[in-house]
Amino acid sequence: MYQMNPPQPITPPPQPPQERKRLSVMQIALIVLTLGFAAWYLITTLTPEPARFAQITASQIGSRYQGDCLIVRDEVPYDAEGLSSIEYIAEEGTSIYRGAMICNVFSSGFSTKEMTTLQEYRDQIKEYQMKLLKSEVKMDSQMEKLESEVMTRAREVREIISGARGNMANQEKLLTTSIDARQTYLREKYSDDQRMIRLYDDEQSQLQRISSWTKQYVSSMDKAVVSFYSDGYEYGLTMENYEEFTPAQVRAMINGQKPTKDDTLSKGRTTIYRLIKNGRWIVLMLIRDSNWNPVEGAVYDLKLENFTDTTVKATVLGFTRTGGELEVMLMVENDVEPVLYVRSCTGVLGDSVASLTVPARAIYTQDNMPGVVVVDGDYQYFIPVNILERRDGNVFIAPIQQGVLYEGETVRLF
Repeated sequence: MYQMNPPQPITPPPQPPQERKRLSVMQIALIVLTLGFAAWYLITTLTPEPARFAQITASQIGSRYQGDCLIVRDEVPYDAEGLSSIEYIAEEGTSIYRGAMICNVFSSGFSTKEMTTLQEYRDQIKEYQMKLLKSEVKMDSQMEKLESEVMTRAREVREIISGARGNMANQEKLLTTSIDARQTYLREKYSDDQRMIRLYDDEQSQLQRISSWTKQYVSSMDKAVVSFYSDGYEYGLTMENYEEFTPAQVRAMINGQKPTKDDTLSKGRTTIYRLIKNGRWIVLMLIRDSNWNPVEGAVYDLKLENFTDTTVKATVLGFTRTGGELEVMLMVENDVEPVLYVRSCTGVLGDSVASLTVPARAIYTQDNMPGVVVVDGDYQYFIPVNILERRDGNVFIAPIQQGVLYEGETVRLF
């Protein structure tokens, strides 16, 4: 018997493996060109175009030398022996003239009780004067005028204190003059009153008693600045002897060692004030760059660095180099006020030279000569220059021919 079987699937014959298609050289080149063009397009589109022009700017260039400075002022100290107290009359740091009152110095035998007694006598005089004036029956027109003058001057002083415009010093002098005039009139008005005479005699006797312990000091200079502060250097460091000190001695004084005192300031004497001539002072500067050779007579910019920086012109008087230290002696012809209380500080000495500055890309060489191309509207022209210094992408220049380059002009960049 014939047995039937279900049909079987037919398996196709295996196909040979197909080869992967490779990019041709032309296709690779095309892709590279496309990517390169895309990169160039992005760079040129997104990157800002470099500047083509710049402005000439003004600047200063020069050498700088740092160091420590010792100040020498043209000053004279005044001292007293056996004093108990000082009454200051002149104002600190002000200019005074010959004969001006500076201070009263009270000797050791003086007691404040004497001043208290004097004030008691004056209070008694005032009270008795008020009593006599109240007992007046007839109006005294002269007294009324003097009293009105005093009250007017006192009111003007109060107004200035409250903020009104005016010169307080002058107003106080006017008030004092008015009070003195009133007091003089009262003395004459009651010159026959026995009690008033006795009170005046008591006041005068007390003044004479106080004056026996008091010495008045007045200015002996035609014009000077007065100061009641002293650091002890004034006796040993002067305008007459500053050249005698070596760099090592100057260094010691900068570090706080006072110069040797002479016999002027003996034991038991106290400095009470000093008078300083204005307009000229000396700086002894120890330069940290000991290889520099200053030029005597040359003028430099000196910046003194203390509580308030001060920049002045300083002339080189001379210099000394010993033991690795360079001491430069400088004269400053300037107001002494900035260094009135300064003895030592740090400083920077430099010679500043005016120059013009352009970006480094502005320098163009023509016929082996560096210069810049100035743009003036539609015109461009080459200006040869001397290159003074290159720093931080900028070039400090000076035109070979003066007056042909100016701050603010436009130059071409390359």
